Amino acid sequence: MNTLKTTVLLAALTGLLIAAGSFFGGTRGMTLMFIVSMLMNFFSYWYSDKIVLKMYGAREVDARTAPQLVGLVANLAQKDNLPMPKVYIIDSDAPNAFATGRNPENAAVAVTTSLMRGLTEAELEGVMAHELSHVKHRDTLISTMVSSLAGAITMLAHMAQWAAIFGVGRGNDDEDGGGGGIIGYLFMIILAPLAAAVIQFAISRSREYMADESAGRLTGQPMALASALKKLEYFAENRVMPEATPATSHMFIINPFAGAGSWMTSMFSTHPSTEARIQKLQELARSLR
Repeated sequence: MNTLKTTVLLAALTGLLIAAGSFFGGTRGMTLMFIVSMLMNFFSYWYSDKIVLKMYGAREVDARTAPQLVGLVANLAQKDNLPMPKVYIIDSDAPNAFATGRNPENAAVAVTTSLMRGLTEAELEGVMAHELSHVKHRDTLISTMVSSLAGAITMLAHMAQWAAIFGVGRGNDDEDGGGGGIIGYLFMIILAPLAAAVIQFAISRSREYMADESAGRLTGQPMALASALKKLEYFAENRVMPEATPATSHMFIINPFAGAGSWMTSMFSTHPSTEARIQKLQELARSLR
């Protein structure tokens, strides 16, 4: 069901991008955006992990440069019958982590220096097990593709704002003209990015619960992960991660913008509430006794 739902939602994101093309260029714009979306999916499949890691200034480490972290990931990967992923560290005062890569054979996990300093070994193990669950279930491919498509829709929405200011795109709604007018502008400026955000959180929320449960079962210590989530939530509410972008926020174990918005931002967050995640981990801990 998760695979089917993700396929449908990715198709919906692609449809939004094509609709945006219609706004700017009518039938020709739709055709162009269809081609662009297919190229983006192809490009995301092969290269988006490298782009995301470079975006956050991640540096690769090994058993010599980060023995504790790499050894912990290696033990978990072996325990879960996974290939050893590449391990990266991001210099940041905001503790967080994410996984990326098109498949388990080409995966990478990244953590911030603050996360390594602020968690106990058991908590760090829980976080890494969570990220490896994303690798195992190929959530990493989905998340990077969603990032690319959502980012493109957001960029087009910004273009529509400037078009509205300068009166561009008010042509006739013929087969070659753009779909201008007030309805078109409202769709592009407000509804399209809002719909992209809704699709993002619909894809990622269920997968976060799944990764939490898998991590709790793999380590046998779901409450260690619950403790880590509580700490990460606190820091996310009080420290800004300057490099973070809304298009990639769903990749992290905790939304890096947890404390940067209103109730509306929380409602459309790409992550379930930390309280709800901890409650499910508590239920899992009781079932494992």
